[in-house]
Amino acid sequence: MNRVILLTGTPCVGKTTTSRVLAEKLDADCINLTEYTKTRGLILEEDKARQTIVVNEQAMRKSLGESISATKADIIIDGHYAAAVTPFEFVTQVFVLRRNPIELKAQMQYCGFSEAKIDENLLAEILDSCLIEALQHHHQDKVCELDVSGQTTEDIVEDILKVLNRTKKCCSGFVDWLGMLEREGLTDKYLKL
Repeated sequence: MNRVILLTGTPCVGKTTTSRVLAEKLDADCINLTEYTKTRGLILEEDKARQTIVVNEQAMRKSLGESISATKADIIIDGHYAAAVTPFEFVTQVFVLRRNPIELKAQMQYCGFSEAKIDENLLAEILDSCLIEALQHHHQDKVCELDVSGQTTEDIVEDILKVLNRTKKCCSGFVDWLGMLEREGLTDKYLKL
């Protein structure tokens, strides 16, 4: 049976780049949910205020299930909502990529995100939104949190391969950006409610 490996995390943590390199190493298919949503017509509406699209999650689950069933290759699925829309019965492992909010903010600024979008995504990262979603939809032993701060794509892929090959333990719940920001007196600068 093919492996279905999810890479999730807030925007700019490196999901797509990591997914593509990992897919090459594993000779796996790669599904980027942003592209998949557009090409399959799974958009319900565009939320202009939040600069995002609203996905038909039920149709997405059905479509992903069909895509997964139709291939014998391993599949890497990347997207910040991958854990919520990929049918749990197919999922082998979920990797939640986490990035220090200081690095993350700089990366989002470099990519041209609006201030509102930066604040929204920093809030999601600091409050563990993608990790919580992964744990809501998948068993804890399948959810691996990876702090990718300061790491190259090759480093991240190597960590993922170690977990998949069972030479590194899969664990979650150890990243505490809120505590780090509080200790450094940076909470108000990075956490805007």
